[in-house]
Amino acid sequence: MSISRQLVSFAIQAGSSDIHLEEGAPIAIRVNSDIRILDNVLTTQDMDQILKELLESDKQEYFQQNHDLDTSIGIEGLSRIRINAYVANERRCLTLRILPDELPKWQKLGLPQPFINLSLKHHGMVLCTGPTGSGKSTTLAAFIHCILEQQRRHILTIEDPIEFEFQHTEKSIIHQREVKRDTHSFATALRAALREDPDVIYIGEMRDLETIQLAITAAETGHLVLGTLHTASAAKTVERIVDVFPGDQQEQARLQVSTSLLGIMSQTLCKNTSGKRSLAYELLINTPAISNLIRERKISQIYSQLQTGNKDGMNTLEQCLQKLMEEGAITSKEALSKASNPKAIAVQSQEMQRG
Repeated sequence: MSISRQLVSFAIQAGSSDIHLEEGAPIAIRVNSDIRILDNVLTTQDMDQILKELLESDKQEYFQQNHDLDTSIGIEGLSRIRINAYVANERRCLTLRILPDELPKWQKLGLPQPFINLSLKHHGMVLCTGPTGSGKSTTLAAFIHCILEQQRRHILTIEDPIEFEFQHTEKSIIHQREVKRDTHSFATALRAALREDPDVIYIGEMRDLETIQLAITAAETGHLVLGTLHTASAAKTVERIVDVFPGDQQEQARLQVSTSLLGIMSQTLCKNTSGKRSLAYELLINTPAISNLIRERKISQIYSQLQTGNKDGMNTLEQCLQKLMEEGAITSKEALSKASNPKAIAVQSQEMQRG
């Protein structure tokens, strides 16, 4: 059995999400958010062999020249893995993210129904945000899977790299494009996408001004646009999108976002009391009240709208954490560490104790 196959097989059995490899150093794995360091030391020869097993010759050459590489592959019979190769302290390193071997279903992930209902929309922008490793790609993969199974759509994805591999279904078709392999950049692929007759466009990461501009244009011109950003809350997501525009264009951008946005799910993963991980999220649905706040530059008031927007399916991250605490799924310490507004958790926790 190859070294890489042994490593991935061991990590899956250990319930690991990531494998960290560095030549001349012990192997490490991440299990339920915690790093665990193993006794095995990876030699230079081991790293040579692993790179040969995981990377095609052109990608090996690219890594040697650039010292950075991001790609993904499937290991037959085991799992699909995302590979990030880099150099640190003049040593070659690999981070292997183990992806689910089955396409995720939204019910199993615990995604909220109001968020999934947005998959029925025919145009507008749906965003999933959060820190690295918070499950954004998994959430949107479940969202796409729901569309593929229930609707008659053409879905086009632009990713770097492709994480989940989809197949056409009896109702829908899907085409997945990988940046650097199938297209030059996110922006290049997005410009072309408007001529490829998609109903749904998934953008792996909305990184820059041009990509965000094109995403908004696509949402305004009859496409359902899905995207991810590294922001910690719904309000910060709106601010980030508007702030990326030059000052003289921000007013127009604010108006466009207020009308094209459908919803934002900002999420994180918490260590739960069972030793696994639970999803916690903040959900914004773009109601007329939210749209007005965006248009009128009152972003700071969005949080209070989320607090009182339960009838529209909205909630703050703190309300979700509070519910997980009440169910005994997470500890108060974990809730406080994940909260954007820890004072809200502290107040609610005190009220629980008094009750």
